[in-house]
Amino acid sequence: MSEQTATYGFMEPQSPPKTARKPFFKLLFGDLLSATLSAVTVLLLLALIPAFNWAVLDAHWTVRSPSDCQSGGACWAFIGAKARLILFGLYPPSEQWRAVLVILLIVGMILVSLSPKLWNARLLAVWGVAVGAMLILMGGGVAGLPPVPTSKWGGLPVTLMLAVLSLGLAFPLAVLLALGRRGRLPIPRAVSIFTIELVRGLPLVGLLFVAAILLPLLLPPGWTIDKLGRTLAALTIFAAAYLAEVIRGGLQGLDEGQIEAAEALGIPYWKMIWHIVLPQAIQNVIPPLTNTAIVMVKNTSLVLIVGVFDMLSAARSATTDPAWPAPSTEAYLFVASIYFVICFGIAIYSRYLERGVAARTHG
Repeated sequence: MSEQTATYGFMEPQSPPKTARKPFFKLLFGDLLSATLSAVTVLLLLALIPAFNWAVLDAHWTVRSPSDCQSGGACWAFIGAKARLILFGLYPPSEQWRAVLVILLIVGMILVSLSPKLWNARLLAVWGVAVGAMLILMGGGVAGLPPVPTSKWGGLPVTLMLAVLSLGLAFPLAVLLALGRRGRLPIPRAVSIFTIELVRGLPLVGLLFVAAILLPLLLPPGWTIDKLGRTLAALTIFAAAYLAEVIRGGLQGLDEGQIEAAEALGIPYWKMIWHIVLPQAIQNVIPPLTNTAIVMVKNTSLVLIVGVFDMLSAARSATTDPAWPAPSTEAYLFVASIYFVICFGIAIYSRYLERGVAARTHG
C-alpha cells in the first residue's frame, strides 16, 4: 500500500464477489412450484393438440354436399352456408342489407364515441338520431322501405341493439338510483334502495319472464308493448340496478370536503354533481363498470327463452337443419367468437380509459 493510500485511508479496488451457480434444474424451472406449473401447462397444451387437429388440420372448409361433413374434423362449411341465418335470423333475405347497415351504424357510432373529448350534448343528440335511423332501417314502413315486424328481427343486429340500448338507457337511471340511495331525502332514498335490492334479488331470467308474460297483463285494456320492447325494458332495469351500486361505490370514495366546498361556494346541486362529483366517481370505478358492461353483453343471449330471436337463437335454429350432420359445436363456437371479440374490445377500451385517467392524475 502506498504512502498516499495509507494517509487518506483509500482502499485498493477489489473484484466483485462471484455469483454462486444455480443447479441446472432451478435454472430451467425455478422452484418446485414453478416446475409443477410448467409441467401442467405442457400437459394442457398437449391435450389441446387433438382439438387443434379437429378445428384446423382435419376441418372441412368447403364441401360439395353436407354429407361430406359426416366424418373427420370440424365442418366450417356449415358456417359459410348458414352465416346469413346466424347473423340476421329470420330477417327477409332481400332486405338484409338494411340489417348490415344497422350493424355498421352501431359499430361506427361506438368508434366515434371512444374519445372522452367528444362526450357532450352534441354526441348524445347524434346517438338519438342514430338510434332512430336504426329503428327505421330495421322496421321499415317509411321512405319506401317494406315493413318488417319485430318478430322477424334477429341475429347480430338484435344482439348489438339490445346491448347498446340497455346500457345506454340504464346508465342515467343508475346515476339517479345511486344519488337517491346516497341522498338525505327519505322518500327518494327508500325508493332507490327498494328498487335496487328488488332487482338484484331477482334472476335475469325471472325478470325477462315478468316483462314478457306478466307485464301485458298489468297494462290497461288496449295497451300493448312489443315483445322486443319489453325485453329491452327488463335488460335496462337489470343493468341499472347493478350499475347503480358500482356508481355508489365511486361516490363513497370521494372526499366529502369537495362537496362541502362546492356548497360553500354556492354552486347549484346538479352542476356540482355533473361537473365535480360524477366525473371523479366514474373514474374511480372504471374496472367494475367495464365488468358490468361485459356481463350485460353476454346476458343478451338469455333473451331466447322469451322468444326474442337473437344471435344465439339463430345459431340454434341453424343447427336443426336435417341436411347437415348436426354441427352444433361449430355454430356455438362461431357465436362464442363474436361474443369474445365484443367483450375483449370492451376490455381493451377500459384499459385505454384507465391509462388516460392515470396520465391525467400523475401528469
